[in-house]
Amino acid sequence: MSERMLPPRLLEYQLPAAAQIFESEMEIKRSRFLTYISRVQDEAQAREFINSIKELYPDARHHCSAFIIQVDESNDIERSSDDGEPSGTAGKPMLEALRGSGMKDIAAVVVRYFGGIKLGTGGLVNAYTNAITELLPAVTQVTRAIRDIFELSLSHTEAGRIEANLRGLGVVITDTVYGEDVRFSLAILPGRQEAVESYLSSMMGAEIALEHAGRMWVESPSDLH
Repeated sequence: MSERMLPPRLLEYQLPAAAQIFESEMEIKRSRFLTYISRVQDEAQAREFINSIKELYPDARHHCSAFIIQVDESNDIERSSDDGEPSGTAGKPMLEALRGSGMKDIAAVVVRYFGGIKLGTGGLVNAYTNAITELLPAVTQVTRAIRDIFELSLSHTEAGRIEANLRGLGVVITDTVYGEDVRFSLAILPGRQEAVESYLSSMMGAEIALEHAGRMWVESPSDLH
């Protein structure tokens, strides 16, 4: 029996910023399309988000949805629903639009209020596709990446100057502990340890060896990645 082939481990991806719901509205032939996009990181969160939008518009005829959830060392979870629209005219094109964004851990709901004029199969596909693609540029994105975690201890007088320079290098400081000295937890992209150590050594005039403390997912603004 052959083994199931799993995708290679994903090291980074884009996803919507946390704790935000992005929304837009458009009208096509008197039908209103209200679009909502948010971060979700498991199926329960996705269903909860979809249901919350349904509760906002209980009188709407359709609440179509799609979501993509990243799973470590496995295939993405992808689901979609036409919610009463003709099969394949709503959920599937919404899902394709989400795939095209490159984002994961993302869910979208499009609420449709029928305006009395039928759009036809092609018209519905275009409408639901456009409802997503027109909102996607407004979605604030962050980068989630696997990073190596290192510990660094500095004197209080050195800490402020070094901290600012570390952020400029793209190092994410995940934790800071203040005591007799200042202890930083640094998240560094795999393969960048030596470069950061070299930079710190030149800044401090002494050889610096970072203490490895494992790996973890770390988020940072996409424009700073």
